[in-house]
Amino acid sequence: MKKDILKHQLVPEHVILSEEEAEKILEEMKIHAEQLPRIRTDDPVVKAIGAKEGDILKIIRESPTAGRFVTYRIVQD
Repeated sequence: MKKDILKHQLVPEHVILSEEEAEKILEEMKIHAEQLPRIRTDDPVVKAIGAKEGDILKIIRESPTAGRFVTYRIVQD
């Protein structure tokens, strides 16, 4: 039986941003997409959510000490 890794308690929520959302975030952060940390195309979560190279992911982590923490990654090899 294959497990759904997206339901694992240690895997944070990953959301693929639309082009408009990605542009807005990059503008707010005053950076280019290439300056974001990378997540590989062969990452299991990237595959599970159907992200493709060039997509920008919003990763939302819940922490008992930090509360809610949001970070962004670009999908690349």
